[in-house]
Amino acid sequence: METRRVKITDTTLRDAHQSLLATRMRTEDMLPIAEKMDAVGFHSLEVWGGATFDSCLRFLKEDPWERLRELRKRFKRTKLQMLLRGQNVVGYRNYADDVVEAFVEKAIENGIDIMRIFDALNDVRNMQKAIEVTKRCGGHVQATVCYSIGPVYDVEYYVRIGKILEDMGADSICLKDMAGMLAPEPAYQIVRRWKQELRIPVQLHCHYTSGMAAMAYWRAAEAGVDVLDCAISTMALQTSQPAVEPIVAAFQGTPYDTGLDLGLLSEIAEYWREVRKKYREFDLASVAVDTNVLRYQIPGGMMSNFISQLREQNALHRLPEVLEELPRVRADFGYPPLVTPSSQIVGTQAVINVLVGERYKMATKESKDYMRGFYGQPPGPINEEARRKIIGDEQPITCRPADLLEPELPAARKQAAPYMEKEEDVISVALFPHVALPFLQERMSRRSGVDFNLVGQDGEVAFYPA
Repeated sequence: METRRVKITDTTLRDAHQSLLATRMRTEDMLPIAEKMDAVGFHSLEVWGGATFDSCLRFLKEDPWERLRELRKRFKRTKLQMLLRGQNVVGYRNYADDVVEAFVEKAIENGIDIMRIFDALNDVRNMQKAIEVTKRCGGHVQATVCYSIGPVYDVEYYVRIGKILEDMGADSICLKDMAGMLAPEPAYQIVRRWKQELRIPVQLHCHYTSGMAAMAYWRAAEAGVDVLDCAISTMALQTSQPAVEPIVAAFQGTPYDTGLDLGLLSEIAEYWREVRKKYREFDLASVAVDTNVLRYQIPGGMMSNFISQLREQNALHRLPEVLEELPRVRADFGYPPLVTPSSQIVGTQAVINVLVGERYKMATKESKDYMRGFYGQPPGPINEEARRKIIGDEQPITCRPADLLEPELPAARKQAAPYMEKEEDVISVALFPHVALPFLQERMSRRSGVDFNLVGQDGEVAFYPA
């Protein structure tokens, strides 16, 4: 039997705790197990990006750059990768090219080997700058296509996007099933066509939300997939990724044998079992699977947001109406994949439409900017009647949205100047000024032993002893 090993990327240190524990995992809980995880032989470890950057600063009072450096010191054998939201970087809007460039340069300098780059609308223009900079800095570009369902999403769609990304310089390609909606047969068909028509390795990232991911992984292996994303069992399943150990066991003795050691994986799982107990207050995984994602094509996080928004308005009884309105709004918006930030834009607009009682009588700023083209080109055509209701006769832009943005680093550097310790501080301020500035202020206070007040005037920041 000829063995064609399927490799595994472990997501425990990023997507698993983002999905299960509200991204609250502290660096101190990651470091003790690093040596054992490094010894497994994973293809790579996803350790950074996504919501972890924001959460480190906002909730944990940790420097995300320091986390990356500490992890890099300990992982001596295994490649480290991160999730980058294209022009959104690790935030929720398009940033200017100078911010994207500086972030990617410093991420690679501090230890990232593989950049998994995606765009919420699969608009490759929003991935272009990050791809260029990653290539220039010697990083591995893993161009990523968000999986979704709808009239525009046939196999040819994924093949077309894949070919464009390969031509743009992608070193590998990933299909990102963020909602856990990928059924086994579409997984087989897309991976098979990519393997036939692309020259670069193919990776598959699925969330377990619907319960189908492990079956999709098996079919993807049959289609020739090179790498699968998993999490250690005690940080897997539910809204996280499929568990490593069952995949390893299922593939043993087949052409897809991973070659990984179940004994070592078991030791690592025991460590994470105990660590997870520390985060009970944030543990969101109360059910094994969420079948609503199959009925409504809505990720679990969106469902919880709907419930929260409606409860605040004493309108929880209107949830069925919102679930009916969501696909209509998504169609009007050109069938965007439901991933950050498009999921929030579409979902909130659906709630507003139901509560107001007239579709698009009120629209959020984000919906207006979406219709103006500021987020990029949707996969399908916009409903022009809906666009007129939201932005009137205003003409949407047709250029790459970031082409309209002025450089943002000079202003961030001015804000960061009073307490800047390293160049990365400027990038943090550019990305999240309202979060990074107080964090850096507290850091200065701790290290100097003096309390400072943060004073902002006309965009300037100064410090005065409290």
